[in-house]
Amino acid sequence: MSPAPLPANVTVQVPARLHLGFLDLNGGLGRRFGSIGLAINGPKTSITISAAPQMRLTGPERERVGSHVETMRRALGLAGAYDVRINEVVPAHAGLGSGTALALAVAAALRRLHGLPLDVARDAVRLGRGARSGVGIGLFERGGVVVDGGRGSAGTAAPIVSRMPIPEPWRILLVLDPHRQGVHGPDERDIFSELPPFSDRDAGHLCRLVLMRALPALAEGDIAGFGSAIKGIQGRIGDYFAPLQGGSRFSSPAVAAALDLLESEGAVGIGQSSWGPTGFAFAPSAEAADRLLARARRDRRCRNLDLRAYSGLNRGADIIAHLAADEPERQQWK
Repeated sequence: MSPAPLPANVTVQVPARLHLGFLDLNGGLGRRFGSIGLAINGPKTSITISAAPQMRLTGPERERVGSHVETMRRALGLAGAYDVRINEVVPAHAGLGSGTALALAVAAALRRLHGLPLDVARDAVRLGRGARSGVGIGLFERGGVVVDGGRGSAGTAAPIVSRMPIPEPWRILLVLDPHRQGVHGPDERDIFSELPPFSDRDAGHLCRLVLMRALPALAEGDIAGFGSAIKGIQGRIGDYFAPLQGGSRFSSPAVAAALDLLESEGAVGIGQSSWGPTGFAFAPSAEAADRLLARARRDRRCRNLDLRAYSGLNRGADIIAHLAADEPERQQWK
């Protein structure tokens, strides 16, 4: 039997994600961080890669993408050059997982282009992703709501210990501040090295909120219970990082004001994704989300913000291989 033909080009589309909070910044049991996050059916990262006579990169984030291509070429022993088109990117340094999305999209596209099996977790480590949170890796594969079990000492990505679907009617409200960026790169590493000790008691409380509140509420479609748990997680983590954010749980005062307004109008589970500045909240339905956003857009405090509503996404990245003169072959993580 002849081998399957290799594609002419491969497009990978990766959804944005929300980081809903860390679980154990203490690490006393041998694993540190741990986190919960979800995939959004909204902003996405999309790249297309094909073989080419010489390297060519077009679109935003070319330098970062080019570095990932070179890393994967060395890791996989690939020769030749590529035409890399960055079609769309999740806003960078906004708390939506743009860095991990770009890295994993490059790795998956090159592997599929050469007929190689995917190796998402190990490629993430190769590309310098997942140093603290594993949710971006888990959501690339399956979407939904995932919990990772924290980084151990083996130098591997944090394992995904739970994955559950997001109820279809629920909506995630995003509050984006286009005038700010969250902490990233060396600044983020420095901050983590300077943080004060995190207590066993607080870590235990956060884990309890996830296991005994957030996940059961998710299973039962109880948005009030889920929102209460997420707000509790966000409150404790926000207080811990507040001294590094000007004394606030939120890096953007405008986002904080908008979330207060949304909560007063009935939204639940308010918080900040990662270092922000993006804030989030939850609504039980599309109709409720539309009402909440309409109310917020009329408020002068939200004048310079970008307010959106999305459903959750219960599948992972799309990997679309285009065979020459044929229909695309779509692979979807589920």
